[in-house]
Amino acid sequence: MTKVQAKAALDAMIEAVGDSLKDGKKVALIGFGTFDVVKKDARQGINPRTKETITIPAKKVVKFKAGAELANKVN
Repeated sequence: MTKVQAKAALDAMIEAVGDSLKDGKKVALIGFGTFDVVKKDARQGINPRTKETITIPAKKVVKFKAGAELANKVN
C-alpha cells in the first residue's frame, strides 16, 4: 500500500467513525478499542494567569477505551 492509499484509507475511516459518533452511536473496532461520546457538564474553573473564577461551558468529548488485544501489546 502506498502512502497516498494509506492516507485515503485512514481519512475514510476517520470520516466514518466521526459520522457515527456525531449520530450518537458507539464505535467498536474489535481488538483495537471503543470510541464513544461523553457529555461534560458546565463547571467552574480558575484562570491560571489571573486567578479569577471562570465558567467552563458544557461540551461533548470523544472517549477511547483500548481493547484487550491492544492493551496486552503495550503491557
